[in-house]
Amino acid sequence: MKKSFIVMLLILTSCSGEMIKQERTYCNPLNLNYRFQYTDSVSYREAADPAMIRFKDKHILFVSHSGGYWYSDDLHEWTYLPVSSLPIEDYAPDAIAINDTVYFAASSAERKPFYYTTDPFSDSWQPLNDTLPFAVWDPHFFVDDDGQRYLYWGCSNQMPIYGVKLNSKMNAVTEPAVLIDHNPASYGWEVPGEFNELTSNGWNEGAWMTRYNNRYYLQYAAPGTEYRTYADGVYTADSPLGPFEYETYSPFSYKPGGFAGGAGHGSTFQDKYGNYWHIATMSISIRHMFERRLGLFPAAFDKDGVLRTFTAFGDYPAIVPDRKFDFEKESTFKGWMLLSYRKNADASSAVDGFPVSNAFDEDIRTWWSAASGDSGEWLSVELDKASTVYAVQVNFADYLSTLKPDSKEIFYRYRILASQDGKSWDVIADKSNNTADACHDYIQLENPVQARFIRIENVSVPDGRFSLYDVRIFGTREGNTPAEVSTFTVSRNENDTRRAFVEWPADDKATGYIVNYGTDPKKLYTSVMVYDAGSLMLTGLNRDVTYYFSVDAFNESGITKGTAIVPDDLPDTR
Repeated sequence: MKKSFIVMLLILTSCSGEMIKQERTYCNPLNLNYRFQYTDSVSYREAADPAMIRFKDKHILFVSHSGGYWYSDDLHEWTYLPVSSLPIEDYAPDAIAINDTVYFAASSAERKPFYYTTDPFSDSWQPLNDTLPFAVWDPHFFVDDDGQRYLYWGCSNQMPIYGVKLNSKMNAVTEPAVLIDHNPASYGWEVPGEFNELTSNGWNEGAWMTRYNNRYYLQYAAPGTEYRTYADGVYTADSPLGPFEYETYSPFSYKPGGFAGGAGHGSTFQDKYGNYWHIATMSISIRHMFERRLGLFPAAFDKDGVLRTFTAFGDYPAIVPDRKFDFEKESTFKGWMLLSYRKNADASSAVDGFPVSNAFDEDIRTWWSAASGDSGEWLSVELDKASTVYAVQVNFADYLSTLKPDSKEIFYRYRILASQDGKSWDVIADKSNNTADACHDYIQLENPVQARFIRIENVSVPDGRFSLYDVRIFGTREGNTPAEVSTFTVSRNENDTRRAFVEWPADDKATGYIVNYGTDPKKLYTSVMVYDAGSLMLTGLNRDVTYYFSVDAFNESGITKGTAIVPDDLPDTR
């Protein structure tokens, strides 16, 4: 009986392991074929301002200036469709599915028609003439439950977000209504700058409407696409054209820290299981202001109708659920930690100004470059003992590339090897014959490996040098998590309550921290990730609004949640 029990236990364990093995994960930035742009002799990749819709159980993703769009059955595998029947080179497009037709509009300084098709999976769009008597920038369509159609738009550091009602022919039947104005004096996250430090107006843009429980959520982005502080806020109303009331928990989509910062100009949508998601723009903005990527984050409305986006560990591996998922109670974060941060590393060569350490600094705005793009160039990193690798994200930097929008055969070929002693190596991922354009290539290993050393070897690059923003290695490490952050202080700036300084005792066992905060002690929905720090200056708060805070600590062995919740020190005379 005992022997049978052991055999059955082994079978169940094996089956459980197989289920876990088949659970698919992804990692931001999304691994898409971001198209090369070529401006003023600078070559860079771009995709931004995403609009996600569903049509016949497929998700269709429209983005700026990408020569086409993508579609997917499952939010995991994407098919790119180049098109010529749309003004596809215009910025900030939007689309909507109404019955069996998809309508499309893009930004323009001149009046342009909308477009339509009954088959968005082919290049077969037609213009819909005589739609609007004026031009729109950052357009967004919305259809209410009663079938009434609306259009929202606006992208300016001076002008507001507008809205109109449309008829069944997509003609405007009301005058443009002002819905959202600029208010950086009160809303710190609307102030431009990497630390919301500039004195000019930011850009309010990227309107998106969601109806939930008979309440209308008009979302918008600020302060500018080139900043890590790029975020989405929200106003709500009882009707599609307002009047709208600002939600003081804004921004609801915010990610200034981590590998790739920014979570602005996004779209909130549901998958086929009814789960909410928010796909948004992430910033690099080094070679060009519009050098950008996309991030996909779970989203939810809580029991009180508060809209939130889960961006803590937002560029670590996460699962794509294949069922209805309660994001309030279940986490899509896989629990695989970053094993490679600031570890000892070596390479076949390095260019001055682009050292090996840049490939493991968890910053997409820096990169390592080999001296050439030749086969045989390599990069290696030493992990801690007792590390198990589950996934690797390889982020190519395209240093000195001259690739253009019409360049062909853009693919990276390489191998990833693992070793316990740095002498004997095993190939754990072989992309030597890769024919896909995957500049943020994310590889979930079929079988996790215990390794002390990980090395990536170049076979070929499409152009320029073999260069990497970061090689990010995810998994688990045996050991203790950091101590809990049980005491910390929050100091609100007396002269500018849009700012607050959070400080805690640093733990040398911690890799980093997550500062959580919100306007309700039970709703700490906003988070900022920091590495190697015992403090954080928050610059995007709303003036004279009370906030509550907690601090989580993490390292390669896991996360220690902070249970202490501390209010800010705003005086009671607010």
